[in-house]
Amino acid sequence: MRKILAVLVIALMPMLAHAHDKRHPVTPQQKTWFDSLKSGKGPCCSDADGSVLTDNDWETRDGHYRVFIDGKWYDVPDDAVLKGPNLYGPTMVWPIRTLGAISIRCFMPGTMT
Repeated sequence: MRKILAVLVIALMPMLAHAHDKRHPVTPQQKTWFDSLKSGKGPCCSDADGSVLTDNDWETRDGHYRVFIDGKWYDVPDDAVLKGPNLYGPTMVWPIRTLGAISIRCFMPGTMT
C-alpha cells in the first residue's frame, strides 16, 4: 500500500507544482487589482484562481492565443483575453474545470520584460 501511495504522490507532484511554484508575492495593491479583473466571460475571481504559465505553456497562432493545460493545448476565446495592462508580470490563465472539460475564463499575457 505504501508503494502505491508513493507512486501516486510522485505522479501528482508535477501537476501540483505547476499550479503553485511559479508565483511571485502579491502586494495588497495587486490583490485588489486581481479581484477587479474581468474578461468578456465574467470575473476572473482572484490571483489564487489563476495559474502562472511558462513561455512553453502558451503561444499565439493565427492571431489567437493558445494555452497548454494538463497535457493538452486549448484555444483561448478572444473574449477571455484581458485587455488592460498586466500589473503582475507573468502570463496567467484562469481555467474552469467542469465535468472533465476545461474552458478558459480569463487569459492575461505577460509583460514580456
